[in-house]
Amino acid sequence: MKKSNFNKFPQISVSGYQAEEGWEHITQTIREKVESIGAPKTVIVLDAYHGVNVQEILAGMALGDSEMAVFEVSSAMLDKERMEALVSPFINNDPVFGFVTTLELDAFFDAEKVSSMQEEIEKVKEGVVLVLGTGAALVAPHADVLIYADMPRWEIQLRFRKNAISNLGADNANDPFAYQYKRSFFVDWRVCDRFKKGLMDRWDFVLDTSQEHRPKMVSGVAMAHALASTKERPFRVVPFFDPGPWGGQWLKEVVDLDRSAQNYAWGFDCVPEENSLVFDFDGVPIEIPSINLVLAHPVPVLGEAVYDAFGAEFPIRFDFLDTMQGGNLSLQVHPMHQYIKDQFGMGYTQNESYYFLEAENDGFVYLGLKEDVDPESMMQELQTAQEGEGPFDAEKHVQKWPVKKHDHVLIPAGTVHCSGADTVVLEISATPFNFTFKLWDWGRMGLDGKPRPISLEHGKKNIQWDRTTKWTQENLVNRFEQVASGDGWREERTGLDTHSFIETRRHWFTQKVTHHTEGVVNVLNLISGREALVESPNSAFEPFVVHYAETFIVPAGVGAYTVRPYGESEWQECATIKASIRTNNLKENYRID
Repeated sequence: MKKSNFNKFPQISVSGYQAEEGWEHITQTIREKVESIGAPKTVIVLDAYHGVNVQEILAGMALGDSEMAVFEVSSAMLDKERMEALVSPFINNDPVFGFVTTLELDAFFDAEKVSSMQEEIEKVKEGVVLVLGTGAALVAPHADVLIYADMPRWEIQLRFRKNAISNLGADNANDPFAYQYKRSFFVDWRVCDRFKKGLMDRWDFVLDTSQEHRPKMVSGVAMAHALASTKERPFRVVPFFDPGPWGGQWLKEVVDLDRSAQNYAWGFDCVPEENSLVFDFDGVPIEIPSINLVLAHPVPVLGEAVYDAFGAEFPIRFDFLDTMQGGNLSLQVHPMHQYIKDQFGMGYTQNESYYFLEAENDGFVYLGLKEDVDPESMMQELQTAQEGEGPFDAEKHVQKWPVKKHDHVLIPAGTVHCSGADTVVLEISATPFNFTFKLWDWGRMGLDGKPRPISLEHGKKNIQWDRTTKWTQENLVNRFEQVASGDGWREERTGLDTHSFIETRRHWFTQKVTHHTEGVVNVLNLISGREALVESPNSAFEPFVVHYAETFIVPAGVGAYTVRPYGESEWQECATIKASIRTNNLKENYRID
């Protein structure tokens, strides 16, 4: 295997603007801004996303003014009992799943405490007033200087694992990670994203504290320029990788990850809600959640029809599932549309597909049920196995299919499935994230030494028992259809599942291939070939190099673009797989609410 050329830390260069690094330079810039205002009293509002270490910021923001009045808005939030009552309807007692909140950020605050704090702020007649914390712009809506400290969700999860932070308005840093993540997913992040979206066009500065004790800051004008320029070009988000009980060894080599790690199970290469974007401002990297691009420019990024159906959400997810020298994934099923809507408040479900980047000779996938499956017997045997009274015989009930490199299987919601050991899957799916009902986990423990949650009650209500061997073979396994060809290229349709709003196309090419977004966001991965070059036919963006297994996003507004072999692959056949959204009667055909 050649040395990895996978870019784990992609950056987008932004010219014409500079960023500050370190508290000394950051505070100097803020001080200059305050002086330019020239008022007797200046109110600095530093709002923050969930997970930001406000105390680190406070320690660095002395501004050389010992008389600075400081107001931490966390003290104006609800008390513990009222906060628990507020969020509990959206958390419930399920170990994994909750209900997407309808709350807004102001619900987290005590109106009397807010009023009292506003009165105290008003009493200060001279000097600098610093109001900081999540919701600071709510408590002090008329800022002279508005700073926003953002935080990617992946970094928040890492801080949860270190017991370094609590949920929004809570004091629960020592709670289990599973609970903290669940509450963040269903409540905290929803609330913070809604509030952040309304502030973005008012930012004077954006503060990046995602790396502890290495703060960086850029002006709001510079950030707006960076986001606006990114919507006009292909780009990559920053991937992240995580081990798992079934994890493999392929990602270590292909992506060049820590060889001493036990394994890497997941590689998240395009999940914009949890990935980040890094902008290079003249040598200073500023990291922000990549969903900010969608929040700021939803129509140019997603396309009008996609935005109309999904709102400012990115509906396509690409990730890796590495079981090479590892184990089987859990046997699982995803919820049907009405079920995910009624039970969890999600507007669409997780239809997906597995594209096999690698598979050893005995690679396989469990997909669909046997023709003679007996639902009652299967569920009883699953329950017995879950109670520890022997293993579940998956092959008695679930169809097992051999797979090879470049096979593609489709997995509409309700289909029982499980990728087997010694494969590498590029999972292409809709993005409701973690709505997987595990039916059987092969009797193993999670990395924490505890059993992973099994969801038999949810699962049995969603399994589509008529998806048996013949139906699965005719509808879900390798449904390739050549749709076009030209000099040195051919295009195949691979996503024929009528249940899914995601269309996938595979291109094999030794020459330049012309693509067009057709007004819909495209997501591509280089599935064969060492590297390729993405170009604009009219030089609308700088040429963009993509390496093997890298995923990249082409915003809807880009229009025409080309992909051709490049560098070491210039004389070799390459291949991409491209996902887009089927927009013909999108809401009606795919029941998006």
